[in-house]
Amino acid sequence: MPLRLMPRQPRRDAVPVRVAADAGPWPLHGSAAARALEARALAQNAPHELMERAGLAVARLARALAPSARLVEVWCGPGNNGGDGYVAARLLHLSGTATQVRECGMPGRLPADATQARWRAQEAGVPLLPVSQEAEELGQSTQAPDLVIDALLGLGASRAPEGALAAAIARLQTRGAPVLAVDLPSGLNPDTGQPLGNAVVHADHTLALLSLKPGHFTAQGRDLAGVVWFDTLGHESGPPPGDAAGPTAWLTGPARRTALPHAAHKGRRGDAWVVGGADGMVGAAALAARAALAAGAGRVYLSALARSTQVGLDPGQPELMQRPFATAAALLLDRATAIVGCGGGEAVRECLPQLLSRSPRVVLDADALNHIAVAPELQRLLQGRAGRGQASVLTPHPLEAARLLGIDSAAVQADRLAAAHALAAATASVVVLKGSGTVVAAPGVLPCLNPSGNAALATAGTGDVLAGWLGGLWAQQPGRAAFEVACAAVWQHGYAADVARPAADGRGAPLLASDLIAALSASA
Repeated sequence: MPLRLMPRQPRRDAVPVRVAADAGPWPLHGSAAARALEARALAQNAPHELMERAGLAVARLARALAPSARLVEVWCGPGNNGGDGYVAARLLHLSGTATQVRECGMPGRLPADATQARWRAQEAGVPLLPVSQEAEELGQSTQAPDLVIDALLGLGASRAPEGALAAAIARLQTRGAPVLAVDLPSGLNPDTGQPLGNAVVHADHTLALLSLKPGHFTAQGRDLAGVVWFDTLGHESGPPPGDAAGPTAWLTGPARRTALPHAAHKGRRGDAWVVGGADGMVGAAALAARAALAAGAGRVYLSALARSTQVGLDPGQPELMQRPFATAAALLLDRATAIVGCGGGEAVRECLPQLLSRSPRVVLDADALNHIAVAPELQRLLQGRAGRGQASVLTPHPLEAARLLGIDSAAVQADRLAAAHALAAATASVVVLKGSGTVVAAPGVLPCLNPSGNAALATAGTGDVLAGWLGGLWAQQPGRAAFEVACAAVWQHGYAADVARPAADGRGAPLLASDLIAALSASA
């Protein structure tokens, strides 16, 4: 069941809107859809009008980011992205901000709109300097810029920058000032969030024009784009999904919270059952179980599979009910939401046939996924669950996803959206591909990218917490679509890390998995 998402839209006359993790949902357009959207917008505007709007948006954001700038450098490339830069340079110059353009390309070969934008900037008195020459050689100021605007490539790049463009990108990075990228950091793939080659701009801010792109929010894109801003350029009503210019994915936002009636009881909140925790890895299962409790499941059972130690009461979480797998299966197999694989080791292999055959809802993580990847009979059981009316959510990291797809993790990371879609189709399941810009995919539904979370989550056990939290949410609403539950859980998981360890604090401090559970309880 697809999410019913309504994008937030900025006002036409405002400074572009910052795309914050809690401000969505937003539609995302891959390169083909973004170009179709641009072609439609061009047809609906007078000649040169769309580029004027784009340049105005860039100039407004530049003034907001550097209101006291003594010098702004605008690096303009050989296409329409460069044209946006020429317009921004002219408007900044006319507003009283000292501005220089650094040109990379042959002025006589610019597209028509960009040619006019360059001519108007020159007529307004904006200094136009070749990238290849130093300012002092041309009698211009050698003052260091306070802001650099990257208008070299944007959406126009389809292959790795080379030659003069690659050299310009490398030189731009040495200017020692914050960088504002126009639409996309030059050299970034708009679909995958990966660099097209070795030359790519590392921006502090990116202003997306007309549409947000998936590459802004996943893989290396989150680091390379910096803070993402958005301006629709007056085209607030985008085409619907399925249209050539319609969205190809969604950026998720805060999930709806459903209040329980006062007469609710623990049975109304559902049962979650964690199966995992083999020898030496009981902590992983315990973290998942604690997270399921914190998410609000009425009863949480833990079947730890360790054999070398006696697993008894969790003194830090006495609410957990621990049962041997066989005992718990007789009670829970046909009704509980199962969370399987966290620290499961080899021992979880024996449990999978029963769980895949009979559990109505199952979250598969870690070692459960690794066993399925090498066992055709388990793969068949997983693929058949949807046909039996059973729902499945897989929560792999890139290496686990690669094992399931029979490829390597580099191929998964090269196109995370495509990998998640392929895995969802192959398993008839919802897939949560973890990582920077976690992807949630399901058959027949536009995928979602998650904007919340930061590197503080790069610690042992945070994935177990996600699996447990997801299962705990699902236990309370067993009839809710697995895709919606997964999107909600992923966003809340990342947002808790943003609140507990803001990326902006500059410390890079890790977040312990047990502390993450407390943060989830406080922020959800």
